[in-house]
Amino acid sequence: MAPGIGSLLIIAVIALLIFGPKKLPEIGKAFGSSLREFKNATKGLASDDDEPVKKVEDKKNDVQ
Repeated sequence: MAPGIGSLLIIAVIALLIFGPKKLPEIGKAFGSSLREFKNATKGLASDDDEPVKKVEDKKNDVQ
C-alpha cells in the first residue's frame, strides 16, 4: 500500500511540530546529501561488479 496524500501531510505536520520551522530545512538538506552519497557509493559498487577483475600483472602492463 502506498501512503496517501493525507498520511504524508500528517507526517509533515508532526515533523514541523517536533523539529520546528528553522531546523526542518537543515534536516532536509542533510538527508538529501546523505541520500546522494549513498546513491553514488552504490553506483560505484554496481559498476565494479560489471567489470572483470584484473590481475595485478595486467595492471602493471597498463602502466608501462
